[in-house]
Amino acid sequence: MTPAPVIIAVDGRSGAGKTTLAVELAARLREHHKVSMFHLEDIYPGWNGLAPGIERYVAAVLTPLSRNLAAEWTSWDWERHGDGHHQVTQPAEIVIVEGVGAASAAARPMLDVVVWVEATGEERRRRALERDGSTYEPYWDTWAAQEDDLLATDPVGDHADIRVLNRADGSAPTDVLNAMPYLPALSAVLAPELSARRGLRLRSERIDAAPDPAVLFGSLYGRSANAVWLDSSNYATAITGGTQAAARSRFSILADDGGAFGQSVEHRSGTTLVTAGSATAQTSGPFFRWLDSVWGRKAVRAPEGYDGQFTLGWLGYLGYELKRETGGNDVRSLTPDAALLFAGRAVVLDHRDRAVWLLALDAPDADQWFSAARASVAAASSSESAGVHPATTHPASGRRAAGRPVTAGAPSAVVGSIPGFTCRDSATDYKRKIADAQHEISEGNSYEVCLTTTLEAGDPGLDPWQTYLALRRRNPAPFASYLKFGGLVAASTSPERFLRILSDGGMRAEPIKGTRRRSKDDAEDIRLRHELEESLKDRAENIMIVDLLRNDLSHYAVPGSVTVSRLCAIESYATVHQMVSTVDAQLRPGAPRAEAVAAAFPAGSMTGAPKISTMDILDRLESGPRGMYSGAVGYFSMNAATDLAVVIRTLVVNPEAPEGRTLTLGVGGAITADSVADEEYEEIRTKAYGVLSTLGADFPS
Repeated sequence: MTPAPVIIAVDGRSGAGKTTLAVELAARLREHHKVSMFHLEDIYPGWNGLAPGIERYVAAVLTPLSRNLAAEWTSWDWERHGDGHHQVTQPAEIVIVEGVGAASAAARPMLDVVVWVEATGEERRRRALERDGSTYEPYWDTWAAQEDDLLATDPVGDHADIRVLNRADGSAPTDVLNAMPYLPALSAVLAPELSARRGLRLRSERIDAAPDPAVLFGSLYGRSANAVWLDSSNYATAITGGTQAAARSRFSILADDGGAFGQSVEHRSGTTLVTAGSATAQTSGPFFRWLDSVWGRKAVRAPEGYDGQFTLGWLGYLGYELKRETGGNDVRSLTPDAALLFAGRAVVLDHRDRAVWLLALDAPDADQWFSAARASVAAASSSESAGVHPATTHPASGRRAAGRPVTAGAPSAVVGSIPGFTCRDSATDYKRKIADAQHEISEGNSYEVCLTTTLEAGDPGLDPWQTYLALRRRNPAPFASYLKFGGLVAASTSPERFLRILSDGGMRAEPIKGTRRRSKDDAEDIRLRHELEESLKDRAENIMIVDLLRNDLSHYAVPGSVTVSRLCAIESYATVHQMVSTVDAQLRPGAPRAEAVAAAFPAGSMTGAPKISTMDILDRLESGPRGMYSGAVGYFSMNAATDLAVVIRTLVVNPEAPEGRTLTLGVGGAITADSVADEEYEEIRTKAYGVLSTLGADFPS
């Protein structure tokens, strides 16, 4: 039995460019499929005939086609203003119907995909009159009024699977085709297109240079709407020697979503929006299921001589509230639950070898990008040798930079307004919650509760870029990052790896549990480090999380491969000493990599143990969502590798908060049966210090 056609409706207001888009889509899809097309303008009974035309279309055309039958219908003779010839539209593997009302309420139950085409009113009128000339002009207002009436009762665009802004540059067909494979209704039928996508060729170029990373990022991506810098900002002190810290700090990645293959994705509460140029596709379902559909299979090979694991792919963050998919409760966040961009071209800095790798998928615009990237690398290398300060390299944003330094001579942002933070919990409230957590532990509901709170401030006009540059100077870290998704910005100096999966399946988690402040007095600093090293409480906290992570990794690991290669080691950073362990494993061949990430998410060091019951306790104790904080930031590479850090020590600039643009900083600590409330509260102050001191701000009293 022949399967029913996949029916795609291209709808939008008159003059939006639906016909041109539909015809171009059909032409491109015919390379691999049998495609038929129907235009509603052929069946509307006159200039007042929008509503009856939709009725004719649904009854005479769409109903039989959806049943895999030929549609027989009578065309409208626009010159004689009456019924015209008898017509037949044959079913096919893919049927495209286009016109105003193609995806109206009566039609939608029979459609597989709705594409809504948008353009400005002036642009629509110009296009329509260019196409139909003086014939249409006297009826423009009449027809527009009918469209208004239709959309007032049936907002078709709200039901679209793909929305596209049909610009005059001809990019819409390519953008829609790039968005279509993300729709479950089309993923199977577009298998040939997906296969062609997986056959992409990775081009590369090595340049022996050590450019200033901030100068380079500002030059290449300073004006990008979406951009990511995964910044090993402590490479200058960590890269020497063969330590694990040196390995973590070897590479930095700079990318945006520009170019032929550039895309971005945003997920909120079960809805995923994928933007490809001017087109945005909307799908429903779990984020990790979507991630499994786009990542985890090896699509490209690493260039010869390149030791990095990133070979282009998705970069960005997963927010803590994705825990709803991994055993946690459904809590709504003020920021997207996940935001990623797809980089079809990127710059990778190898700090150890003092080399730059330019990576790009082969595309018509690749040569131009390589040329521009080479020039930016050369300029950034010259500026470093000339002593140009990176803070001067970003295009002016019109915002003031962060506040005065707290300590004379300490690196900080330039002078500006200082944010006044408030805390979600007062000291009394936080200590009460510590007691509540200890009660849960005494009842046997948890062994360890990673209790967090949030500092928040109205934005006094900080420049996020300048603020990040100050943070990376003040507190360099192996997993520092600067993320920009429109107005949403994260400036992070995280020292903690959440999970790495190598292309060959090697897995590693490096949880941090145990913190002491740094001191400017050498003797005191050594004493604090030794105190952490000898702390039985901190070691117990760390070991409990190690056990949790051993279990998380074991779900998809080769049996017997889970090992602890480092237990309760001490690492020192600019503002804190940390206790770190390393858990390794080998991924089972063929195991779904997105599911392996989900099995460990969120990081056990940010929940406590056992994870699911403790997350439930935390939802009761904490007074709101964590958002990006406690989630993960990093990449999902086209060679099936991933490297993700825990989102801590991170300032988030959110333009969509109810009270306006806000700054947030999450902090927390592990509560055990023998925790002392005053000491735990002092620990969250210590963890906040690196960010707050850079801003010139104080921990709220």
